[in-house]
Parts: sequence; C-alpha cells; structure tokens
Amino acid sequence: MKLNKKKPKSLFIVGLVLGLFIFGAGCADDTQEGTEETADAAEYNQPVEIGYVLWDGEIASTNVIQQVLQQAGYTDVEIIAVDAGPLYQGVASGEFDFTTSAWLPQTQANYWETYGDRIDSVRVNLEDCTIGLAVPTYVEEVNSIEDLNDNKEMFNGEIIGIDPGAGVMQITEDVIEAYDLDYTLVSSSSAGMTAALQRAINNEEPVVVTLWSPHWAFNRWDLKYLDDPQGYYGEADNVETLARQGLEEDMPNLYGILERFAWTHEDIQSVMVDIESGMAPEEAAAKWVENNPEKVNEWIGKEVEE
Repeated sequence: MKLNKKKPKSLFIVGLVLGLFIFGAGCADDTQEGTEETADAAEYNQPVEIGYVLWDGEIASTNVIQQVLQQAGYTDVEIIAVDAGPLYQGVASGEFDFTTSAWLPQTQANYWETYGDRIDSVRVNLEDCTIGLAVPTYVEEVNSIEDLNDNKEMFNGEIIGIDPGAGVMQITEDVIEAYDLDYTLVSSSSAGMTAALQRAINNEEPVVVTLWSPHWAFNRWDLKYLDDPQGYYGEADNVETLARQGLEEDMPNLYGILERFAWTHEDIQSVMVDIESGMAPEEAAAKWVENNPEKVNEWIGKEVEE
C-alpha cells in the first residue's frame, strides 16, 4: 500500500499559518495595549488647571481634588483663584479645565445663563447648601429680614458681605431692594467677613453678615439665619463640578474622576475646620486624603489595597 506523505506536510503548513495568526493577534493586542498605555501616560503628563473662588468650602474642595489628581498620577495640577464671573468665563473659554466651585441652580444662576451653553455640567459634588443673612443667636430681637429696618442703629445700617462678584452678594442687593432695607451692603472678602463676625462676637455686639452652609463659622459660634419670607435666597443650592467642553475627549481618565467626585458636609467641614484652625489648605487637604483612602480610591477608580 502506498503511503500518503503529503498529509504531514499539509498539517505542518496549517499549523504554521495558525501559529502566525495567533502570534499576529497577540502582537496586535500588545500594540493596542501599548497604544493605550502611551495615551494614558500622555494624559497624566498634560497640565491641569483648576479654577475656584475664595470661599472657604471651595478652598477646601479645590485643594482636595488637586491632591486626589496628584495621587492618581497627574504631574502638573495647578489651582487658580478668581472671582465668580471670571471663573465661569474661564471654564467656558477653556482657560480652566474644570471647577468644583459652582453654586447652582440659584446662587450663580446669572453666570450659568451667560456661559452655560459653553460649559459641560459634570455632576453635583455637594448637596443641600444654603445661603442667607445670619446674625449671632444672642441678637434675640432680630429673627427675620423684615426686622432689620427697626434695628438699623443696632447694626450701624450695614450688612457685612464678601467679594462683590459673588452670587450671594448679588442676591443680597436684590433683597435690600425687595425689603426696602435702609442698609449698605459692605463688600469685603470671605476672610474679611468672618474677621468682622469674630470681632463682633468677641465683644458681644450685633452684626449681620452674608453667610452660607457648609461653613466652619456654624461650628465655632452660635449663629442663626434670618427668615426670608419673600424667598429671595430660595431653596438650598448644590455645588457642582463644571468642565470645559472637550475635556471628556481630551482627558477621559480625569473626566472619570470628576464624574465620581462627590462628598458630604461632614467631609468638607472637617477640611474647613482644619484650615480655619491655622493649617495650610494643602496640608488640611492632604490630611483628609490620607484619612479617607476608600473614598479617594473610589474617585480615582481603583480598589484600596488590603
């Protein structure tokens, strides 16, 4: 019987082709993985610019997100403080990559109306935030905005505010007009307002200030919001993360962190209290990040190592 000697050769060729195919597929996978790794490395080396306003809560949240991004591997993360108007303009124009400092839908509604169609709203990062006029609780005769005119001399006809571009200041101007208050709204800064509040409390003197929650002042002193019967200060706001359009495509890993970034009043309050007690903002943020690895790693998108 004549043996067929071609069959082993055919099998060898088939095996060789399959081997080359598998090897090629593996190389393709390696190439794809290598391309993805190169893209990731390029993203982490891109500069990141974060805009924020100099409110105590926003100082806390911005320093924390800077620390989180650095821990995630971003090598060049800069935070830049501006007023509210330039903040929205900067995000809309692409000058800033994002901010975690947007008080919406009410406090900064005018800025959103102007720039919102050029901004990407990523998510709410802090819920149930309140603004209004506040006085020390020892000012027992004043409990409503409507009580202010009858006690004008007590407060020297002044409401102590913060930076003039802040949403709470613009709303307070409307409140003064709506309630026909014979008061002057004194522009200052967040630090200037709390300094004036502290001086008054140290001397047990009356003072009325623009304030918001969360704020470390409510932990330190006994304060109360004045009732707002006409509802000008509205319902509670949220703090939102806003990004420049195109950030999701340019830096998808960063955008994913922003989509996951959200915390509580207790979280932010602990950072604010440390800053108010004299700790540098970056040190207070680093302390919080170190003490909250599970939440930080959830934002970054990795599991906490056992």
